[in-house]
Amino acid sequence: MNKGMKRAGIVTVLVGMLIAAVVFSTGIGAMPISPMQVIAILLAKTGIRVPVAYEEGTAAVLWMIRLPRVVLGVIIGAGLGIAGAALQGLFRNPLADPGLIGVSAGASLTAVMLIVLQSSFSFFADSPLLQYYLMNIVTFCGAVVAVLIVFRISLRNGQAIMSTMLLAGIAINALCNAITGLMTYVSTNEQLRSIIFWLMGSLGGASWRTVLAVLPFVVLPLIFLPRIAYALNVFALGEREAMHSGVKVSRLKTQLIICATMAVAAGVAVAGVIGFVGLVVPHIVRQVTGPDNRILIPCSALLGAVLLTVSDLLCRTIAAPAEIPVGIVTAIIGTPFFIWLILKEKKSLAI
Repeated sequence: MNKGMKRAGIVTVLVGMLIAAVVFSTGIGAMPISPMQVIAILLAKTGIRVPVAYEEGTAAVLWMIRLPRVVLGVIIGAGLGIAGAALQGLFRNPLADPGLIGVSAGASLTAVMLIVLQSSFSFFADSPLLQYYLMNIVTFCGAVVAVLIVFRISLRNGQAIMSTMLLAGIAINALCNAITGLMTYVSTNEQLRSIIFWLMGSLGGASWRTVLAVLPFVVLPLIFLPRIAYALNVFALGEREAMHSGVKVSRLKTQLIICATMAVAAGVAVAGVIGFVGLVVPHIVRQVTGPDNRILIPCSALLGAVLLTVSDLLCRTIAAPAEIPVGIVTAIIGTPFFIWLILKEKKSLAI
């Protein structure tokens, strides 16, 4: 089997897994909806009628409650997966993840500050819509500002130094986490519950409005990053070799950081901090596809979408009617895979 057929087979399997995850996740819940009913309801929205009986109430539940949440999980999971693959390629380090450059820490800090301080401003209490949009805007801006600070610190003669960026990311993460801890300490009991649930991640606030708010920020990296995958392959040989091969290294670094920040910050803004997806997914994909970013990047997006969709299904069904934060589930699922990968790498190095 040649490489082209192998890649097509891998993509086909992942697309099939994603479709299955979406169909089953949309159908499972307090009101069970069979896979055929899910397909029939979705096709009916496109004008295609199939001979499957369902009630209008069932269609309303699927379209207005279940589907927005599942679609949001697909979008955010794809964004986290592709951002993780891009940053691992940028740092040439399989342990790199989106949190490394301060995205999650910056977003968390600004979100927690808004939760704690919004009670001081009377106009927040009278406008839930304002609270919603302000939270999204503020968390996105916090993530972007944190990344810009890290990127600015890492510059030397106009070039971003990766080792300096790593150290700057550690410093900014520590500072943001310290201030976040301080704001948590001074919060009320009600604010503390909101902070903890947000820091653990949740898709519970999903609606078509949140889907549309996140979609552009994730779609752009999903379109652009595969287009620069070949340059990222050359960059993996080293910066000097990439420059001699005609790759504009400085611009490539900037493009990767902007795309990764957009994809992650948009998800954090509406769903909170969801860990492990951006770290584990590229690792798992790399075991199957190899290091070629032309296939690694799109497959990481697909597997990230599958992982977060399945994780969200588990978090809202395991302890129903209560809901477990999705960040806990992704960590529980991701950790065994990550430990297995570490042991496998350790064994190969020993040989």
